[in-house]
Amino acid sequence: MDKKSSRDGFGKALCELGRLREDVVVVDADVATSTRTEGFRRAFNKRFFNVGIAEQEAVLVASGMALCGELPFVSSFAAFLTTRAYEQIRTCVAMPNLNVKLVGTHGGITVGEDGVTHQMTEDIALMRSLPNMKVFVASDFHSAAVLTLLLGEIQGPAYLRVGREPTPEIYKEDDKDFHPGAAKLLRPGDGVTICACGIMVHEALKAAAILGRQGINAEVLDCYCIKPLAVQQILASIRRTGCCVVAEEHNVIGGLGEAVARVISEEYPVPIRLVGVADRYGQSGTARELQEYYGLTYREIVGASAQVWALRRR
Repeated sequence: MDKKSSRDGFGKALCELGRLREDVVVVDADVATSTRTEGFRRAFNKRFFNVGIAEQEAVLVASGMALCGELPFVSSFAAFLTTRAYEQIRTCVAMPNLNVKLVGTHGGITVGEDGVTHQMTEDIALMRSLPNMKVFVASDFHSAAVLTLLLGEIQGPAYLRVGREPTPEIYKEDDKDFHPGAAKLLRPGDGVTICACGIMVHEALKAAAILGRQGINAEVLDCYCIKPLAVQQILASIRRTGCCVVAEEHNVIGGLGEAVARVISEEYPVPIRLVGVADRYGQSGTARELQEYYGLTYREIVGASAQVWALRRR
């Protein structure tokens, strides 16, 4: 199975968007090679601005560009963009509802050997707490590319999380049907609903195959848009299955899991389990070692699914 990183999908689509629109500009925090905006710099040098290792300045520059009618993309490591510049994102982008696109690369613990300072498992919680902010998470190369192009179409602030580690391809190049407030049904079923995002979508599909052999027909949703959440799709699914598991490469506090749990508790209470980082920081190791250590694999999804299936609402 081919593997590509979602950050590469972002870089490729950003160049395509630059060719389609002359108002697209990129503000970089001296990490163009890592965030894959280097291709845009080479193709459109006059529309590329490196402010140095200063995410706060990058966001401020981008907000000014948006006020002047440009479409700025700000990219840096998720660990630095969403924390170091949080005040600027809140005050100068989200509050005035400016058309600034934020792309956090190297999301989650699969940054690996870079260690805990670079492993970001709180970015989704930070971004989805901001009024006006839309939040997206790419699960593979192709979804990252399509979501990047989607950012160019929608108005207002938006955050896209992409990763460094190459991951299996889930979508084909002609899969273009991505929208705010929607999810992708990747596998239909009536036994358990599995909502996943990012790298956990592939793990969810592996878990669903195993559950199928055990007589539990799992339905898998790629919840690539965390805000606004695909509420009606999720509710329609859990009304068929009567139970739910949510899997994400993020702290179990404040991410996709809590967003889904809120919908379920308010609209249609069913048993639910969250598979994610259990409110702790990461450490150095290979991406796969860290997935195993922190319980972010198909095995945890299978176990959680068996639990909720036994308790499911009938």
